[in-house]
Amino acid sequence: MNDLQPPGPTDLAALAAGMARTNELLARVLTKVGTTPSVHAAFVDAGYVYAAAGKLVAGTEDRKGFELDAEGIIESFIERSRTIFPDSRLLRVYWYDGARRRLHTPEQQRIAELPDVKVRLGNLNANNQQKGVDSLIRSDLESLARHRAITDAVLIGGDEDLVSAVEAAQGYGARVHLWGIEAPAGRNQAEPLLWEADSTRVFDLDFCKPYVTRRTGIDTAEQAGGESPAPGREEVRFVGARVAAQWLSERGREWAAGLLPGHPYLPGPVDQELLTAAEALLHHSLRGHADLRRVLRDGFWEHVRGQL
Repeated sequence: MNDLQPPGPTDLAALAAGMARTNELLARVLTKVGTTPSVHAAFVDAGYVYAAAGKLVAGTEDRKGFELDAEGIIESFIERSRTIFPDSRLLRVYWYDGARRRLHTPEQQRIAELPDVKVRLGNLNANNQQKGVDSLIRSDLESLARHRAITDAVLIGGDEDLVSAVEAAQGYGARVHLWGIEAPAGRNQAEPLLWEADSTRVFDLDFCKPYVTRRTGIDTAEQAGGESPAPGREEVRFVGARVAAQWLSERGREWAAGLLPGHPYLPGPVDQELLTAAEALLHHSLRGHADLRRVLRDGFWEHVRGQL
């Protein structure tokens, strides 16, 4: 005998009431989602902006050779983002730079006082090279995306080390838009970074000119002999092979063999170590020279693979 009975009027009324409550809740959620504004933030590698804008306008990457109107260019970045994301609210601009012992310079203090701008500092080593900036960018970008604090991220930089941060932020649902500054020749942003971004945009000479003023009466490091002229591709390739030979001698073939599964890329710490060693041998910074950094890795890998 079947004991199941058709639902009575009371059961149907309760079911209808439950469905009505569910529909009301869904309507509220959809209304909230529909009215919640998008939020974007800008992550600016100041070292990249100084080097790229200085090279494009003043012909030098040496900060001593030109003045950058940081306040003006930050405001232009903000205005451009408002045009591109008209329905989005700006969370803030993160300005990443280096400083001795992470103590703000007077210029960095002025930038930190700007509205909607947060200055984040890495260290500067004895060669005035930034240390720890990429890790700060990765940490902030991933954290804000993970906590759904932003829907869009504007990344202004060019270092290949930022690829993992882009991938992580995208994994949390954020869109990452890579902005750069025109290079006089070649590219100043790593190709893997360009490939991973959801969109790319490059600012040209006319955009940068109002914010860069060449200093007169002051020799840049390049002019004064403090830094040699930009090295050629073959010189950089040779240095990459030279560092590889030294490391193979010191660390052994087993260590080198452990790098092979990642070819043509190197683990972040090893890649940074290679860059620092090469710059010391070349007496020239390769920051902002994505094409030369690729040549450096090519020279490194050519020697390693030839020995294994």
